Amino acid sequence: MGPEALAQVLRPLQSLFVAEEYPDLLVGLEMSDDAAVYKINHELAIIQTLDFFPPVVDDPYDYGAIAAANAMSDVYAMGGEVVLALNICGFPSDLPLEVTREILRGGAEKVMEAGAVLGGGHTLEDAEPKYGLSVMGLVHPEQVLTKAGAQPGDVLVLTKPLGVGIITTALKNQAADPAHVALAVESMKELNRRAAQLIQRVGVHACTDVTGFALLGHGQEMAEKSGVQLRFYVGKLPFLDGAVGYAERRFFPGGACRNQEYYQRWVEFAPGIPEEIEMLLFTPETSGGLLVSVSPERLEMLVGLFVKEHLRCWVVGEVAEGGGVRVSR
Repeated sequence: MGPEALAQVLRPLQSLFVAEEYPDLLVGLEMSDDAAVYKINHELAIIQTLDFFPPVVDDPYDYGAIAAANAMSDVYAMGGEVVLALNICGFPSDLPLEVTREILRGGAEKVMEAGAVLGGGHTLEDAEPKYGLSVMGLVHPEQVLTKAGAQPGDVLVLTKPLGVGIITTALKNQAADPAHVALAVESMKELNRRAAQLIQRVGVHACTDVTGFALLGHGQEMAEKSGVQLRFYVGKLPFLDGAVGYAERRFFPGGACRNQEYYQRWVEFAPGIPEEIEMLLFTPETSGGLLVSVSPERLEMLVGLFVKEHLRCWVVGEVAEGGGVRVSR
């Protein structure tokens, strides 16, 4: 479902669950963040989320692992640790059992990698395979990360390269280089767990993960909830090998057009940015990286921790006064 349609169908629900009547719901429909957060006591809050989707790659094991990593990413975006997951499955009745087994194994082993446990799930028949997880995480109530809180003068840091969405679309069209696909698969399978742990050690003002609404959509949500403007620089953005080339060949998924239609009213592009790059920044990502807003004083510490842990991160922009998103060269 596109962002505009989603906003319309959720609007009536917000009036049913008024925030003032549920003080222990720290993050819910009213805030519309990456996951819900419910306070249990002064030391403990539960993070709850779920996500599932059809296959994005051909290999069933990789598909299961990617779907699981993507679902758990919302817990990491809120600053928590995953503790429990349940499978969400829809499989055709004629899908070979060995394929189903590999999908579930890929997801289960990714949950194990996260230090969590898989407790069961629910399966139904569907014309197209769909798989994902319902995920529970834990976090201290005072350490919840949200999209709100970015401050003028902050630096924007991204923890994974962009481009998996357009590479997997090229794959569906049988036009993707296997080497490009392999890099995209590894990026999607990578958990955001360690990155979130380092981010919590440093302390940041805002955080989100870059997934279905693309860099510009999730960036706009951070800008809106923080009451600031996010500024990205194309020359600083990391792209997976092949992504720009597929953009030039127009392998954009339908979600890119939906994101553009909804979010472009808040996005300003500087002159000279190619139209295909604009569309690439509206293209949905799967199991993308974390986008964080961190004070300049803590940037060196954050980058240093990533280097020490052999993890990647890129300084991609800054936060300024104003609103919306600006993209410069």
